[in-house]
Amino acid sequence: MDSWIKNIDRSWTLFLDRDGVINVEKEDDYIRTWSEFTFIEGALESFPVFARAFGRIFIVTNQKGVGKGLMSAENLREINDGIIQAIQEAGGRIDKIYCCTAVDNNDPCRKPNPGMALTAKKEYPDIDFKRSLMIGNTLGDMRFGRSCGMYTIFIPSQKPMPDIPNSLIDGVFPGLAGVAKAL
Repeated sequence: MDSWIKNIDRSWTLFLDRDGVINVEKEDDYIRTWSEFTFIEGALESFPVFARAFGRIFIVTNQKGVGKGLMSAENLREINDGIIQAIQEAGGRIDKIYCCTAVDNNDPCRKPNPGMALTAKKEYPDIDFKRSLMIGNTLGDMRFGRSCGMYTIFIPSQKPMPDIPNSLIDGVFPGLAGVAKAL
């Protein structure tokens, strides 16, 4: 691993995927309610470290289940509120959660397209993508980060593991706890 991770300070921004990174994924299904949401072991404890290390922290998540009508926007809001509250209670923070509910893969906000990052930059002009880190569990997440010039960390999950080394991936960690330990 390059030494770039040791250079992270409060001028940096953290972008995180949700399912398979922060919470346990449901195989071939969506997390539809807060009661179905379970933090991955060690994830919640990582957020106080992230809050000290990064100036801004965002979740960027595709949530096609809303667009497909499998869950409501209200269900998604309740999940987001639960995530933010649990992370705050653990001593961490999330500055904002960006969700793309579009079903169309060509939607500018649907990862790997950069729309959610560009919206964050518009709302928080101090974001410097060259001093940003995207953590995800798919090559789509890695493409999303790379398209904006971010560093990327891949977290293996139920999704297929890409060949390593990979030009889209700057580092691989077993989970958020490993990333927190490296900071």
